Amino acid sequence: MAAVELPDLVDPAHTVLCVVECQNGVIGAGSALPALAEAATDMLQSLASLAGAARGAGVKVVHATAQAFPDRWGANDNALLFGVARRSSVQLVAGSAAAEPVPELGYDPAIDVVVPRFHGLSPFSGTELEHLLRNEGITTVVLAGVSLNVAIPNAAFDLVNGGFQAVVATDCVVATPPEYGEQVLANTLSYVATLAGSSELAAAWQG
Repeated sequence: MAAVELPDLVDPAHTVLCVVECQNGVIGAGSALPALAEAATDMLQSLASLAGAARGAGVKVVHATAQAFPDRWGANDNALLFGVARRSSVQLVAGSAAAEPVPELGYDPAIDVVVPRFHGLSPFSGTELEHLLRNEGITTVVLAGVSLNVAIPNAAFDLVNGGFQAVVATDCVVATPPEYGEQVLANTLSYVATLAGSSELAAAWQG
């Protein structure tokens, strides 16, 4: 297949920006994961600029959030990560401040969309997101957020398996430790997604 130029690949007519788990309880001041929150500090500045560029170009900003019912009903309990979440003093209860997008990203409920998940590891599997994308004729999803340890690779694989084009905003994603994230980008995601910096994406959207 012939290579597609970035401006065509991320044309606002068929692209969304999917911001993964950038929530107060994940990378905000009251984070349940302080090491991840610290690693995400610089990334948030780039992501805030990218989200602003997306809104300015008419690209929908979708916040894919991890949430839970107050009693964690229906939540997974079959991996170490879920146990850590269950025991945490910070719970991402639906409707709570911890579950909301971090303020740095300028979340606008009038134009942004929040798609929660209550189980699993992927923003796509078992959520409404894939159906919404297909209904809107979306073919390209730009991924940003946290983390390169689990959720971002999961999302990229699900997108590719579903026939979508995945783009990863390389300076708008992070892992713990950060050097591990660099390896994931270079040795895994580069084989399934287009890698582009936030300035490249913003320029493509500005035309």
